[in-house]
Amino acid sequence: MDSFRVTGGCVLDGEVETSGAKNAVLPMMAATMLADGVSEITNAPHLKDMKTMSDLLRVIGCRISGSEHVLAIDTRGANHLEAPYELVKTMRASFYVLGPLVARFGRARVSLPGGCAWGPRPVDLHLKGLEALGATVTVTHGYVEAACTGRLKGGVFHFPISSVGATANVLMAATLAEGTSVLHNAAVEPEVDATVDYLLSMGADIQGRGTRTLTIRGKEKLMPGNGRTIADRIEAGTFLAGALMTRGRVKTTNMEPEHQGALLDVFRRMGADVQVGKDWVQVDARNRELKPVDIVTLPFPGFPTDMQAQLMAVLTTVPGISVVQDTIYTDRFMHVAELERLGADIRLRGDTATIHGGSKLSSAPVMASDLRASAAMVLAALVAEGVTDISRIYHLDRGYEDFESKLSNLGGKIERLHGQSA
Repeated sequence: MDSFRVTGGCVLDGEVETSGAKNAVLPMMAATMLADGVSEITNAPHLKDMKTMSDLLRVIGCRISGSEHVLAIDTRGANHLEAPYELVKTMRASFYVLGPLVARFGRARVSLPGGCAWGPRPVDLHLKGLEALGATVTVTHGYVEAACTGRLKGGVFHFPISSVGATANVLMAATLAEGTSVLHNAAVEPEVDATVDYLLSMGADIQGRGTRTLTIRGKEKLMPGNGRTIADRIEAGTFLAGALMTRGRVKTTNMEPEHQGALLDVFRRMGADVQVGKDWVQVDARNRELKPVDIVTLPFPGFPTDMQAQLMAVLTTVPGISVVQDTIYTDRFMHVAELERLGADIRLRGDTATIHGGSKLSSAPVMASDLRASAAMVLAALVAEGVTDISRIYHLDRGYEDFESKLSNLGGKIERLHGQSA
């Protein structure tokens, strides 16, 4: 098991190119199964989660090929309509195959996913949405079995809470349903828009992109798609947070600044200098006294829950009291105990963490509990006195491409120890 060894005392300074978004490319990969033929996805990042999804599509019968950051998916051999627990348990996004399989083939059997270390996230909205489209859904022996006679039927579904995953899954299914479907209170995250764009490239008829109401007129069949993965706003945000963490300067390129509005507003409130261009953002925290802030995570365009852990790491270095409330995943705080091992002073109560910032951090062995927590631990280790070993970094490899190389190019002192548990 690989680990990171990070030497503290770094100041990040430089440019970093943003990779394609994990949370956009995974539903796009699942969407290819809605058509018979070869679909292409460009700007696809090299991630552990992509390998998992590729392995799952191969089990179903697809052929995967590509070079550099281009992914070609041939669905003409797809005939095994089951997603096994062995793969789904390692990545919740594997559940995206449910909607496309039922829509195209009339049935599917997909394992219920496991949960991240910080708690389960139920899939009931996925299932209720498919039922609204006429699918019969049963759950037995840890598997979801969904089926329909003929095609799915157009229906109306109101998401009681905003859910990116459920929106994408039900949306994909609706593209092949007979008649018109209307999805109310749909998620409006950029990754949902990216999924809509890819489905449009396949010939889908979808109205309401970027709004809370999506209207889908189902087609008898779709054609193979071609699309480009959007930039990963969470990866970019993590490196920009590194500028605040180390009181340095970081410019992220090849990105969509409009996807970062809430995050950049927080950085400005803290006192950082934020500059924005057409496809880049620069955050400069050199020689600045940062101020504490209070934040609440919310669905897009609010502050993203996927940046909660990284910002909390930053706030441990900011004198004063900051408050972080996570209303999306109320138990997503396993990184708190690890930050405390480095000397942070954090009081946790329910869905709210109160950070008494300004304490000097010092090295200690720590572990990554989930994807974003792992990035937070690296940020903290960059300023902790001494050398910090971080174990379980397989979490980080799920969602960050060439992370240590990019961080090193910015001036971070980070080394991957292969086959070792720190």
